[in-house]
Amino acid sequence: MFGGWKPLMTILQVTGVVTAGLVATASMAQAEGPAFKIDPYWPKDLPNNWTMGQVGGISIDENDHIWVLQRPRSLTAAEAAAAGDKPTSPICCKPAPSVLEFDQEGNLLSAWGGPASVELGQVDVYNGKTQPREAASKLGYDWPQTEHGILARKGFVYVAGNGATDGMILKFTDEGKFVAEWGGVGKCTSSNDTTRFCQVADMDYDEAANEIYVSDGYGNKRVAVVDADTGEIKRYWGAYGQNPVDDTNLPVDNPTSKNFASPVHCVTLAKDGLVYVCDRANDRVQIFHKDGTFVKEFAFETETLGPGSTWGLAFSPLDPDQKYAIMTDGTNNQIVIWRVADGKIVGRFGRAGHNAGQFNWVHYAKTDSAGNLYSGEVDVGKRMQKWVPAQ
Repeated sequence: MFGGWKPLMTILQVTGVVTAGLVATASMAQAEGPAFKIDPYWPKDLPNNWTMGQVGGISIDENDHIWVLQRPRSLTAAEAAAAGDKPTSPICCKPAPSVLEFDQEGNLLSAWGGPASVELGQVDVYNGKTQPREAASKLGYDWPQTEHGILARKGFVYVAGNGATDGMILKFTDEGKFVAEWGGVGKCTSSNDTTRFCQVADMDYDEAANEIYVSDGYGNKRVAVVDADTGEIKRYWGAYGQNPVDDTNLPVDNPTSKNFASPVHCVTLAKDGLVYVCDRANDRVQIFHKDGTFVKEFAFETETLGPGSTWGLAFSPLDPDQKYAIMTDGTNNQIVIWRVADGKIVGRFGRAGHNAGQFNWVHYAKTDSAGNLYSGEVDVGKRMQKWVPAQ
């Protein structure tokens, strides 16, 4: 079926998609849109016997530096055998700091941030549990219980989390110096609360307005727009541009729902000023003007249950008119290319597995100015991969 297959050229192979209890495997010759092949040598080895946990967020700054927010507490004791009170190995390995900065060649440029102490073996947030929160006095601010969402722009790095009581966004310099904490720690209040957040998933930056768009996210069910200097929430909206609703009994896996499900997992700004939002459990992407006015929506892989099919979204600079969207689908272990005009899927790549070019819960993927794509995985994937343009 896959005649002529080459190990490093995975652009024509499509993941198996679970439909009505059956696994269908197919190949799609991609006739249009950006295509990619895996670079199996990126990134380079981390120093200090460090190892990476789940990738909670990716951001690429103006210098094409790749910023990764990873979860050191997601490592098992076996994966970090040289760490903890009673290490089992003198050689390998130790949890890396939470914030990692790479260049396009895969060199680690800086590493900082994270909890003051690392308890290994964090239970994944999808099972409803996170690590106990440390006292802020250890760091001077509240580090997230579960790292989720990073944005690097104009010399600052913004970090968020989706732990049970993560209601804040942290602002640092790109050298890791703490600047401000917006919001606070505690139980979710309301998606209409303008004083704090609740379990942020993703962020994007509007340079012209100096605003940060926040998918807020796992607890709240909204997009919030924040002043990048002060952290003030200037406006927000829910599905279809309406006021968000906090009804926990709302049905999910419903691509026609009048409300966002949990999580609102991505927010991405396009060059034309439109705002793309991943309503993950509802298997759809909704598109808005910057004032929250609803424009249109597209549904994808609607038979997908549980975590849903729409995880992250990016555009390629090699597609200057942004005719195509690049979407991560962690449940089906694939990256999907779809046409912005009508939502038609024109290509897929990746499949479930642990080899180069395969995925275990691909979380987010972002592009640099050369058109390279960088993907990160959660669950047991716990890695970054680089994809280079194939056309």
